[in-house]
Amino acid sequence: MAKEETRHINILNEGGRLPEGRYLLIELFCTDPTCDCRRVFFNVTHVESDQLQAVIAYGWEDREFYRDWFGREAQGFIDELKGPSLNTASPQSPLAPILLKKVESVLEDEEYVDRIERHYEMFKHAISDTPGHAK
Repeated sequence: MAKEETRHINILNEGGRLPEGRYLLIELFCTDPTCDCRRVFFNVTHVESDQLQAVIAYGWEDREFYRDWFGREAQGFIDELKGPSLNTASPQSPLAPILLKKVESVLEDEEYVDRIERHYEMFKHAISDTPGHAK
């Protein structure tokens, strides 16, 4: 399923700063079975060079959810939790800000956001059933 449902962005010769090619949006989720952060991290990888170009965080819930989940209002931090944003704790290439704009456009597709939510639920269910993880 992962191969069929992994989103990618195709960049043709657009005269911009992004090298041509395909950029995979590889979904990563929190591995803590007790955490319900409802966020995804996209490792944006340029297929042709096999290089990680950006790590983009995205939470699909509203700001109130993330404020409640975090436990207090912290404007900049809540905005980063909700995203989409470049994950500050991850390495970023010089192309990352451009890729963030591309991913923001991709996330306008409500069906894709629904798919991410479904993948999150499947992942959380799978790790809660894994020996060694708390239920």
